[in-house]
Amino acid sequence: MQVNREKYRLYAVTDRRWAKDREDFFRQIEAVIDGGAGVVQFREKDLTPVQFLEDARRFADLCRSKGVLGMINDDPDTALAVQADGVHIGQSDMEACRARDLLGSGRIVGVSVHTVEQALRAQAAGADYLGVGAVFPTGTKDDAELVSRETIRAITDAVELPVVAIGGVGRENIRELKGLGLAGVAVVSALFAQKDPKAAAEGLLALAKEL
Repeated sequence: MQVNREKYRLYAVTDRRWAKDREDFFRQIEAVIDGGAGVVQFREKDLTPVQFLEDARRFADLCRSKGVLGMINDDPDTALAVQADGVHIGQSDMEACRARDLLGSGRIVGVSVHTVEQALRAQAAGADYLGVGAVFPTGTKDDAELVSRETIRAITDAVELPVVAIGGVGRENIRELKGLGLAGVAVVSALFAQKDPKAAAEGLLALAKEL
């Protein structure tokens, strides 16, 4: 499913650890969308299956009502059940071709990659966009290995898909990613850990447009 590259300028990845409660969590998501995020990924690892499905459905409904792309992390079945726009998978999850078979051609498949070989394989398997990282040290994924600037540039040169950088991206370092062929950045704490997520999104989007 082809999507305008500009949607990927600012890609938000949820993390409720900074929310006061469930309602505040969804208020944060709405604020980030209102601030300019074009894609939001529902990535919540500590919910029961029932809670995950309930919140994923509410999340998908919110994204749909706001006109942004709502992605589910790792779980194509839930993405289908809640009619989300797609799924994002990592290298340790299912193969991209399997996710594509499950979702069909009308939904989005995003894949995390760390090498040119992985990027080319994901593209051949039907991925719609790629996430590459970690590009900076990050506290949201303890086992993340850093990807060099040279590798990022090699990946964006090798594929025709939009590529977003993830991992420790914030206002203080986003300009270091200029000139690497990226479509945008995927951000967690630089949005959801901020007192004003909407203002944080607006600021990051302005900087992401310089990439």
